[in-house]
Amino acid sequence: MDHPDDLLKYRIALSLIPGIGPVLARNLLSYCGGEREIFTMKKSQLERIPGIGAGKASSIDLKDVMLKAEKEVGFIQRNCIQPIFYLDKDYPARLKNCEDAPILLYFKGKCNLNSSRVISIVGTRQFSPYGKELTEKLVADLFKYDVIIVSGLAYGIDIIAHRAATLNSIPTVAVTAHGLDRIYPATHKATADKMLLNGGVLTEYLSGTVPDRENFPSRNRIVAGMCDATIVMESAVRGGALITAEIANGYNRDVFAFPGRVQDLFSQGCHQLIRDNKAMLVTSADEIAKAMNWDLEEEAKVKKLKKQLDLFLELNEEELLIVNILKQDGIVAIDLLALKVNIPVSKVSSLLLKLEFAGVLRSLPGKVYELI
Repeated sequence: MDHPDDLLKYRIALSLIPGIGPVLARNLLSYCGGEREIFTMKKSQLERIPGIGAGKASSIDLKDVMLKAEKEVGFIQRNCIQPIFYLDKDYPARLKNCEDAPILLYFKGKCNLNSSRVISIVGTRQFSPYGKELTEKLVADLFKYDVIIVSGLAYGIDIIAHRAATLNSIPTVAVTAHGLDRIYPATHKATADKMLLNGGVLTEYLSGTVPDRENFPSRNRIVAGMCDATIVMESAVRGGALITAEIANGYNRDVFAFPGRVQDLFSQGCHQLIRDNKAMLVTSADEIAKAMNWDLEEEAKVKKLKKQLDLFLELNEEELLIVNILKQDGIVAIDLLALKVNIPVSKVSSLLLKLEFAGVLRSLPGKVYELI
């Protein structure tokens, strides 16, 4: 049996193989049966794996990949960083359902990335006083809904949202476009340090990775993918916030946008999203909560849960397996449920639909489920 450090080394190395993205990495794991086996399997066998071929098979045993992985293991241990592999229970379930989700994440902080309500707040770097005030009020008003707020730690709306969250004791997570050996921009380090106490910093990049321009759109897919919804505060017709909103739409997640005055440059992107039916117009936290079905009183939910307990006695063995997993793990993606109960996804989907009709569970954005 591999030592945990050796297993981590192979996982990191898998994420570094040239030409092997998240989809092919998962194929390799599936066909080879484990992380270590990928690097010990014969090239002739690797070549037969769909999508690999001779060229990619030859790159799998590169020594510099393993050396980088060993170096990163040391960095992780010295800096109290949590590596999260896509098969780990701590991996964001919402993100796992996205085809291009990173196979490995690096997290520093204290936060449950699978909390029941996770939203991202994004917007322009060149914010207006209106945008700042609107963002601060929105975050403060979201406190009562027990959310986690995700953003990108960038200048403008991002950092305003993070700072407002720390001020209101709301967990907030920054997704960065670089390794965790630095904070970019450096002027936001003090805020990032505060976030570690109730939230954290998350990335897919190794230490030493600099915040190159091409990393930011890639970062945005994590911001969109790990959340139930993306909220655009202010944006011009081009920019990172619009990219994140487009990605969120592609993942079939909810997108909300706040309107501004017709002539305001940094409201034009929001207006475009609303006009193109790519975002719902909202003006308050309560409207977002209503759209996300968060406005149910806790007492009503408890009463409903008690009523459903009697239904559990009528569930068959497969349905009870699903319910027990959801009791233990909270929010779970459909593919992970199928894996845990050893039932085909198509049948699990039918069972979930039956349980949803019975009022036992509910589906959340991103094909994830939780008990009511």
